[in-house]
Amino acid sequence: MTTLTEIIDYCDRRLDISRFDDYCPNGLQLEAAEEITSIVTGVTASLALVEAAAAAGADLLLVHHGYFWKNEAAPLTGMKGRRIQALYASNMSLAAYHLPLDVHFELGNNARLGALLGCTDPRPLAEEGLLWGAELASALDLGALLTRILAFTGREPLLLPGGKHQVRRLAWCTGGAQSLLEKAADLGFDAFITGEVSEACFHIAAERGIHFIAAGHHATERYGIQALGAELEGKFNIKHEFIDIPSPV
Repeated sequence: MTTLTEIIDYCDRRLDISRFDDYCPNGLQLEAAEEITSIVTGVTASLALVEAAAAAGADLLLVHHGYFWKNEAAPLTGMKGRRIQALYASNMSLAAYHLPLDVHFELGNNARLGALLGCTDPRPLAEEGLLWGAELASALDLGALLTRILAFTGREPLLLPGGKHQVRRLAWCTGGAQSLLEKAADLGFDAFITGEVSEACFHIAAERGIHFIAAGHHATERYGIQALGAELEGKFNIKHEFIDIPSPV
């Protein structure tokens, strides 16, 4: 029998959660079933994902975006209350891993995105591990790079061009990291990819000569949680299913 405690302890150690000052608690967020035979992974613990995981018979829901964020209202009422009720009604535990799952060198969203982009030796550019960069095997024009991104995200990326140059040196950070665009420009990268866009990105890209690509917050953060779930399936001999609740953001 595999227990909830075994799985959470493994994930906490594997992702080294103690070194992160995050916006939310990492690890077990809601404790229900102790015996785990089936887990579902997903990006965000929305009611739709909770209900889909319950229908799939999951004992544990493992997500990237969980609950109890900083400055979030504490009462378990309304939308949050309904989500919590649905978890308990299904006797399903919830665990979430945010920044630890963004920056992990093997399982992280950034590492997985770099591999999908076809980068040579992708690696973090700073100690905190949020901004990553690498060189492509060969320079790509923008059309080819956008086609590559579309192929694995399944959505049309937004391009804010910084000129007409090809892309050889590429920087990225999954999710909502548009604030790192100038840092990528400072480091001399040809293009920067993240999930979301802000109005200022248009002008920064044009004036700093760096292409900016918004490929979707949800779309760029599907890969780490899948990798973690697959690893748990192999290590603990339990069933794992990734359920995608698409988001246009």
